[in-house]
Parts: sequence; C-alpha cells; structure tokens
Amino acid sequence: MPDAQVQGLSHMTFIVEDLDAMEEILVGVLGARKVYDSGSATFSISEERFFLVGRDDIWIATMKGHALPARSYNHIAFKIEDTDVETYRQRIEALGLDLRESRSRVAGEGRSLYFHDRDNHLFELHTGTLPERLARYRSPPDESNSQAEGLSP
Repeated sequence: MPDAQVQGLSHMTFIVEDLDAMEEILVGVLGARKVYDSGSATFSISEERFFLVGRDDIWIATMKGHALPARSYNHIAFKIEDTDVETYRQRIEALGLDLRESRSRVAGEGRSLYFHDRDNHLFELHTGTLPERLARYRSPPDESNSQAEGLSP
C-alpha cells in the first residue's frame, strides 16, 4: 500500500525491575498520571502499568522484568520549556536520580537535562525543537555559536 503512513507514536514501553520506583519517576519528574495497573494479573508478558504524560497524553507502559545490562546513549527525549529547566532539575535531584552532564552543544540548539533511571534507561528533558536545531546547523559557525551550552549536574 503506497499510501500507508505511520499515524504517530502509539506508546513506549520500559522494562523495569521495580514498578513502584519507575512510577515514582514518571509521576514525580514527568508529571505522569497512572491510568492502569494490572496488579498480579498478566495480560501481556508480565505485570504492567500505563501512564499518560504531557499535553498530548503520551502513553508510557512499564512492565516488570530485568534491567538493561548497561547504560548507553539510546534515550527518549521529552520537550520542556526553557523556563522550567531548574524545576525539573530539582525534581530529578529530589528522587536521587543520576543526573548526567549534557553533551556539548552549540548556541541555539536548546538545553537538556539527562538522567538515568534505576534500570539504566536514559531520559532527556530538552528545550529545543527540530526546526530550531536545523536552522542553527544551517547557519554559519562563529565564535558565539561554537560554545557549549551544556548543563552540568
């Protein structure tokens, strides 16, 4: 079918050892609301919980299982307002999560907070948009644009 197109993001699933700990992160940092808890029932591959996050009600599923064996730069990024960066930093620190230093950035690319959950998933909270980043990458480099905008923990 040549006209078939993806309609959008359906959901994302995180396999975690401790469903309660992940719920604390999703609710406490991202402001998620829990809409389903299977309890001990198993309709899928294990116990699961569903959450909705953000203005667009992004569906996040968490399922009980083994943690990722190692950390990597594979991550999910959520858009936040630049004025809210410190609020999110405080939420992350209040839960004792591993707040990571941002990668080097050029001016105009936006700011980010990175943190790992207890199962080695990497989350990013980012202030920029794709159009802003593409516009910045198309502009000629100059001294002010070559400075890093990283956020140190």
